Amino acid sequence: MDLFRKKPLAIPQNAGAEKLSKTLGALDLTMLGVGAIIGTGIFVMTGVAAAEHAGPGLVLSFIIAGIACVLSALCYSEFASTLPVSGSAYAYSYVAFGELLAWVLGWDLVLEYGVAAAAVSSGWSGYFQGLLEGFGIHLPTALSGAYNADKGTFINLPAVIIILLISYLLTRGVKETARFNAVMVAIKLSVVLLFIITGIFYVKPENWTPFLPFGIHGVMNGAATVFFAYIGFDAISTAAEEVKRPQRDLPIGIISSLAICTVLYIAVSLVLTGIVPYQSLNVTDPVSFALRFVGQNMVAGLISIGAIAGMTTVLLVMLFGQTRLLFAISRDGLLPQSLSKVSPKTHTPVRSTWMVGSLIAVLTGFVPLDRLANLTSIGTLFAFLVVSLGVIMLRRTKTDLRRGFRVPWVPLVPILSAAACGYLMYNLGTETWIGFAIWVAIGLVIYALYGYKRSNLNTKK
Repeated sequence: MDLFRKKPLAIPQNAGAEKLSKTLGALDLTMLGVGAIIGTGIFVMTGVAAAEHAGPGLVLSFIIAGIACVLSALCYSEFASTLPVSGSAYAYSYVAFGELLAWVLGWDLVLEYGVAAAAVSSGWSGYFQGLLEGFGIHLPTALSGAYNADKGTFINLPAVIIILLISYLLTRGVKETARFNAVMVAIKLSVVLLFIITGIFYVKPENWTPFLPFGIHGVMNGAATVFFAYIGFDAISTAAEEVKRPQRDLPIGIISSLAICTVLYIAVSLVLTGIVPYQSLNVTDPVSFALRFVGQNMVAGLISIGAIAGMTTVLLVMLFGQTRLLFAISRDGLLPQSLSKVSPKTHTPVRSTWMVGSLIAVLTGFVPLDRLANLTSIGTLFAFLVVSLGVIMLRRTKTDLRRGFRVPWVPLVPILSAAACGYLMYNLGTETWIGFAIWVAIGLVIYALYGYKRSNLNTKK
């Protein structure tokens, strides 16, 4: 039994296999990255992270998490420019480490994208219901949240509807998806800049004292928490087969989107903790709350619209990444190959898109997700860690491989990236680790019963 058989570099997919059309450029990828990154993290998680973990030192938490992501982004850029195929970290590890680890990583990414989309759609629903209430429209309690007998909620209807609408959009074609994403990104960037420009005039430096009320340990816990805010740039690499010039455009899209978002996160966290004492920021809408705190109610309302646009694009990219991941895994035979069927009209994997959309709609509609968000962080960190080590592996085993982008100072940068991700994983709770272990165990059972025997590498023997 060869559990570590590797996919040949020269044949990233089977001859005659389903293929996607190449329509995306560097700007499209950058906008997809910004669309994926700026959302729940900046509009929701900043408040809790400041109030419970880092205080005004939240800016350091964002910088530390951002550094970890930049190191990982460099590693992703080398892989994406070298192996421009769908599947992201799953495809990279298939070549670098072999099938078993590739499957574990692919299964891990299914968890990352799925739970992230479900969690963000719940946040989207909360902001959308708040917007409706501003117009005097109130949804019936039974339709306003996931099943909770104590609160009288049965289904989170707005979350279900937005997931299904985005799934429909994804089936219409990748270029149409990119155009919609660009419009939503423009709206939310305008709103974020509006908050920074408006809020800077209400900053009181005394609110930054003490700067580290929870000490360095609180800053590190805050970094592990706000890491969720950076999740998404890796989803860009899932679009590799749909990029016109992947060797050039993928590194540009990954690195530029991460740089833009890191600068905005630092600015927002400084202004936010300068306007409101950190102890008061433990709210679900900290950015809007800060503006209401200083009497800017009209601007606060616009922030809510920006938050809805922001979370819409996050959902769009998470679902996009999930469908392309399943497309790649099924094309390799590890999942039913019907999921890799591409529509001849729209050149999109319609079956996998609707399957993903339906499952996530059920998950977000009926299941409370309070304790699942950290599973997204641990899944992402694990993927980053493996990709970082994979760069070192391929540099040693495939020295003559043509690389469109090269990570500088190998192996130092990949080792630092892996170490940073490992440390942030260490700072996540025991409950998160147990949930992650259970998910991986389920994946190993599926691989043993189905994937290993059906793998394209196995059938070629």
